[in-house]
Amino acid sequence: MSYTPVAADVAKLRNTTGAGMMDCKKALVEAEGDFEKAIDILRKKGQKVAANRADRDSSEGAVIARVNEDNTLGVVISLNCETDFVAKNEAFIELAYELAEMAIFAATKEELLATDFHGMTVADKLIEQTGVIGEKIEIGAFERIEGPFLGAYIHAGNKIASITSLSAKVDGADEVAKSVSMQVAAMNPIALDENAVSQETIDKELEIERHKLIEEGKPANIIDNILKGKMQRFYKDNTLVHQDFIKDSSISVADYVKSINADLKVTGFVRVALA
Repeated sequence: MSYTPVAADVAKLRNTTGAGMMDCKKALVEAEGDFEKAIDILRKKGQKVAANRADRDSSEGAVIARVNEDNTLGVVISLNCETDFVAKNEAFIELAYELAEMAIFAATKEELLATDFHGMTVADKLIEQTGVIGEKIEIGAFERIEGPFLGAYIHAGNKIASITSLSAKVDGADEVAKSVSMQVAAMNPIALDENAVSQETIDKELEIERHKLIEEGKPANIIDNILKGKMQRFYKDNTLVHQDFIKDSSISVADYVKSINADLKVTGFVRVALA
């Protein structure tokens, strides 16, 4: 019996990838409903595919980033709920901020949930709030980062937050860390640089690009050289330090950081986003 995609799945794939409705439907049929496989099918056929796949199934809620006083340790958490109405409630946002402050002192999400919250655990507080609000309330993401100097950014609306680590605390580090964190929030890099990209991701990208080149009729003896250029472009588009800087597209993020201090480097980042 052949698979027939429902409208909701087609719409979800379209929202995730940016590809056309009919192309999404055909890809889902070919993939027999496998969402990740459908995305790969669209890419192999040269369809436009958005980069933010990792965020597609997020719930509503608030994402908050917090850094400790000496800027060496930070966390990004999401306080999740079921509706945007609750997510925009002032008391809900205040709770999210308070939990993020507490999260700085927790090594894991489980440790945060066991932390005392005015006489009860955080886990019990969330259960209490679920009863009060009438929606499931839970800690979703919990991302922790340490470094020589950290800076955070929370995008308006509390749907995306990020923290960037720099190699040293220098004059201008505050502004650099915030600006690069804005870059992370806006451009959603998959890794810090090419060395941090997983081999699985590289192999998958090479497979997709090789398939496209064969489909285009490129001679076998030049495909490997073309792939080298394709991968350099992939790293430029998808790794933080090589991306065009959002505030000045004529330079890379790495070049922007060096313009503030020649020895300064980005050493890491975390990002959490809700759909």
